[in-house]
Amino acid sequence: VVPWCSKWCCCLSSWAVILGIGLSPALSQVCKSCHNSYRYVLGHEAMHHMKKADVLIAGMRGLGVEIAKNVILAGVKSVTVQDEGIASWEDLSSQFYLEESSIGQNRAQCSLSKLLKLNPYVTVSAHTGPLHENLLAQFQVVVLTNSSLDEQRKIGKYCHSSGIQFITADTKGLCGSKFTHELLHPLHSWQSGCLLLFVCSLKGNPGIVTCTDKHEFQDGDFVAFSEVLGMTELNSCGQVEIKVLGKPYTFSICDTSLFSEYEKGGVATEVKMPKMFHFQALHDAISNPQMVMTGYGKTNKHHTLHLAFQALHCFVKRAGRLPKPRDQADAKMLLAMMRELKSEAQLELDEDIVRKFAFTAQGNLGPVNSFIGGLAAQEVLKASSRKFTPVQQWLYFDALECLPEEEEEKEEVRLLTDRYDGQIAVFGKAFQEKLGKQKYFLVGTGAIGCELLKNFALIGLGAAEDGHITVTDMDSIEKSNLNRQFLFTSEDIGRLKSETAMQAILKMNPSMHITAHQNRVDPESEEVYGNKFFSSLDGVAAALDNLEARVYLDGRCVQHQKPLLEGGTLGTRGHTTVVVPFLTDSYGVPGSSLQKAIPLCTLKNFPYLIEHTLQWARDEFEGLFKQVPENVNQYLTDHEFLQRTLERGEAGALEVLAQLHGSVGSQRPAVWEDCVTWARLRWEILYNNDIRQLLHCFPPHQMTSSGLPFWSGQKKCPHPLTFSPNNATHMDYIIAAANLYAQIYKIKGTRDRNTIREVLEKVHVPSFTPKSGVKIHHSLNDCFNNTVSIHFLLDTAHLLKLKNELASTPGNSTTLRMHPIEFEKDDDTNFHMDFIVAASNLRAENYGIPPADRLKSKLVAGRIIPAIATTTAAVAGLMCLELYKLVQGHRRIELYRPAFLNLAVQTCVFYQPLAPQLFTVSDQFNCKSVWLCIPSHRNPPAGGFCRQSSGGNLPVTFARGKGCMPSGQNAQEYAIEIQIQLSE
Repeated sequence: VVPWCSKWCCCLSSWAVILGIGLSPALSQVCKSCHNSYRYVLGHEAMHHMKKADVLIAGMRGLGVEIAKNVILAGVKSVTVQDEGIASWEDLSSQFYLEESSIGQNRAQCSLSKLLKLNPYVTVSAHTGPLHENLLAQFQVVVLTNSSLDEQRKIGKYCHSSGIQFITADTKGLCGSKFTHELLHPLHSWQSGCLLLFVCSLKGNPGIVTCTDKHEFQDGDFVAFSEVLGMTELNSCGQVEIKVLGKPYTFSICDTSLFSEYEKGGVATEVKMPKMFHFQALHDAISNPQMVMTGYGKTNKHHTLHLAFQALHCFVKRAGRLPKPRDQADAKMLLAMMRELKSEAQLELDEDIVRKFAFTAQGNLGPVNSFIGGLAAQEVLKASSRKFTPVQQWLYFDALECLPEEEEEKEEVRLLTDRYDGQIAVFGKAFQEKLGKQKYFLVGTGAIGCELLKNFALIGLGAAEDGHITVTDMDSIEKSNLNRQFLFTSEDIGRLKSETAMQAILKMNPSMHITAHQNRVDPESEEVYGNKFFSSLDGVAAALDNLEARVYLDGRCVQHQKPLLEGGTLGTRGHTTVVVPFLTDSYGVPGSSLQKAIPLCTLKNFPYLIEHTLQWARDEFEGLFKQVPENVNQYLTDHEFLQRTLERGEAGALEVLAQLHGSVGSQRPAVWEDCVTWARLRWEILYNNDIRQLLHCFPPHQMTSSGLPFWSGQKKCPHPLTFSPNNATHMDYIIAAANLYAQIYKIKGTRDRNTIREVLEKVHVPSFTPKSGVKIHHSLNDCFNNTVSIHFLLDTAHLLKLKNELASTPGNSTTLRMHPIEFEKDDDTNFHMDFIVAASNLRAENYGIPPADRLKSKLVAGRIIPAIATTTAAVAGLMCLELYKLVQGHRRIELYRPAFLNLAVQTCVFYQPLAPQLFTVSDQFNCKSVWLCIPSHRNPPAGGFCRQSSGGNLPVTFARGKGCMPSGQNAQEYAIEIQIQLSE
């Protein structure tokens, strides 16, 4: 019986889904910048447990090294890799840390030097002898890969009796399996970060809570209450189990009939509770398996694979080898062994799966190892961190649909003592030659991009004389990249990603033909990536981190009729998509963003979540230290800038011109003390004066026209702050703001708090009296139309005065130039995050919002999409399995399998891609929505093309490849011809 955190449900906040908010202090032993992605996903508490884990990974073929790589990057205490075997040619098809010179040497020893470079904070060692109990007793987690069933039983029995977490993983050709047996201590309950504000709590048994937004809770979830006024007993009643009522805004809680009357306010925070799971030992789980399904309707298929792997162990024990590729006799022998097992299991066998399994069992494929290795490594992290739901207990996976639609002859799969032998055993020599001739374009060399390049090198994509891979990424390597972008080491920090990745891949496979670019793929780079470039490609792989870039690249692929492989991750979640010309729909136009825009009025005056104050702080940073200096520099060099600014409208122009006047006039700082004075006055405006003005316009007891309190629901009534040099957060703001202000004027600053205190004692802070007549828009519709800032009231006379004074550019314009600051979240010495954290938490204090630590502040303000190695490895593996199908030329849509993953709960959902939407054009024309029309004659019908819709006929334009093409003409040539006609 094992306690575990309960299900990992989908939360309302996209950040909260992945941020496990830990309550313990950050670990001093962990390099924060290197492991931030994992702390974003796991939280401090789980990282604390993981840092204590010693892990043994047995077997250093492709699957073992994949697991080891992912676990080391995550940051456990130590990893020992064990293997008695020597490297062979077959290993090179999936073991990316072996070279041709490694043939004949111990696999673990050959891999050690490269594994050591992955993470200097993890102790990595190699063991080349057999496994024994004295060795196993040193570890908290033991992982077996590609081991015999007898060894699994023996090791599993010892681990079970010794309280050691035990995991097995295996891959054979296009199939994989994983078993989890974990014995863990309880993890304390933790808050998921899923917040809901509510406006009503009715007394009763049970009490009823009504939220301001729709919730996604389920029966049996737990919440904790805070900030409740009136019915304050809720704030101290701990975790409360809820029951969802009929409406998505309400749920019931405990008996509140004896509680005080509810007044207003309140936040409900979801709390994940420990949960008990029952794990069977391996010998029991073999005969009575519990399985996680990787797809719907595959129960019989998974049970068939369960018996197939057992039968394969029997086959190897009897024959001393794996079944030969495409050998009918070996397949019949394996099937006979399965029938013996079936009589005990009472299962209907899928003999076609068994036959394909036998035909391909000798294969060793990088993409399959990448996927299973990502999943198995995540189980290691669960076992060592006590976070997320473990697999119960077997997981089976197959990608047999990657096989040719027509079977190859047996002669084509003879092994050739080649680095691709593990792949030739599955697909044959002809397919290997076809892979080598492919020309692919990879966009992005971040976490997924590195994993894709690794797989490209292993499978030999573009490695033949006629093949080629073009990769582009404009970014440079940062320290925070190293925990998931495994092609880079600490020695590479500051170097270009694409160049460094290319060099790393050439070491893995010297036969690769690859060119590295540093271009952004957008309309401005179409001279480089134009018609000629795309026409030469066989396909495109997207490893991008934003929606707009994905949509643009998808449009280019549609325009040139090229297949697109696309994948993305968000913490433990990931997805893959494949776009096949004329067979599937395209990636499509962007829908609503997952991260909804925060209304302007909420940011300015009515924040109620820490995400709002963090975004406000980021906007402050951009406005003060980037936009103002850029405006000043434009004003000094561009004589038309002043006129363009005035054309914006009086309100916008007044704000810009006032900032210009202060930066080039008498208010310009000359010495460090001026910068400290500016920071202190800025603090007073933001956290005292503005709040007092807001409360003057809307007093705390203000009522709406409907007779309801104005300050209720999402409107939290603020209070002004009083500056104190003894308050650490107050001083943090002054130090960061003053130093950043000094930097844009090239004035030397200091961190010395005593020196800054002495300056603060001399600063005169003017008294403030709230003004009447200030209009502050508070409704959603009004705030979008509001262009008047609380600081810059419309004053035509003042605007005219500023215009006249700035009409003539100062003569000393060179000395007045300023130095804009680009926000950089990962440098802890540059004051950027210091400013964000202090500015946001002070505003949060104004509004009674719980503050955020530096970790969460960096996540939100830095707009980070957390990526971890386990998820990126799994996603890249699935993308490359779809690549096999594209190169095979599969034309049946049901053979393609886009996927959604959530490794936190081991959810793997595969589905069929959507077919393209059909257009009705005319009797002579057939068309598909995003792909070129195929007419029966050259000229379009009179009146052009149209489609039928509920709204009537809509024109079909030539844009993005939507046009007509004469039958028999080459599609690429015709696309280029259309582009020429349009440009003319």
